[in-house]
Amino acid sequence: MELQVLNAEGEATATVPAPATVFGREFNEALVHQLVVAYQANARQGTRAQKDRAMVKHSTKKPWRQKGTGRARAGMTSSPIWRGGGRTFPNSPDENFTQKVNKKMYRAGVCSILSKLASDGRIAVIDGLSVEAPKTKLLAGKLKAMGLDSALVITDAMDENLLLASRNLKNVLVVEPRYADPLSLIHYKRVIVTKGAMARLEEMWG
Repeated sequence: MELQVLNAEGEATATVPAPATVFGREFNEALVHQLVVAYQANARQGTRAQKDRAMVKHSTKKPWRQKGTGRARAGMTSSPIWRGGGRTFPNSPDENFTQKVNKKMYRAGVCSILSKLASDGRIAVIDGLSVEAPKTKLLAGKLKAMGLDSALVITDAMDENLLLASRNLKNVLVVEPRYADPLSLIHYKRVIVTKGAMARLEEMWG
């Protein structure tokens, strides 16, 4: 398995060997789906809350007499079958949405995503990425010259200039290898990896 090396103009000038253990696996769609769903679920906060029939603000007076009206029996307007009544099974504010993912599953899922990106030609390598000043315009110009409008950049050296210059770009995310999560790998059109980050990815997932 080989990945293309891009120059400053976004042209492929050479190729670099990529470990088959990371970039040469078969794509496991079911595993990747489970991984992404678990990642999104673990990011949820159980802060929502709903009221049951004891918590809603309603009168406890019987709406009408029990018999003789021709209508169904009703005890109070806080009943769950009434509009504005309490919920039968309300969501509690301490609800837990987390899903457990084993280390082997996570490793296999990330490698499956990287392998799919490599086979589709959506991942490439660059020598490095840096800006002289913490200005978004400088980084945006470099990425535009490379033809990257939506990209996840995985770099081995994240300095303050690069961090400040990238955080205001809407469709660009610059991270270190340890922060390359499954959702980001799938979300962006292209994934750009520096040569230093390639070695780190091989060490982490190989």
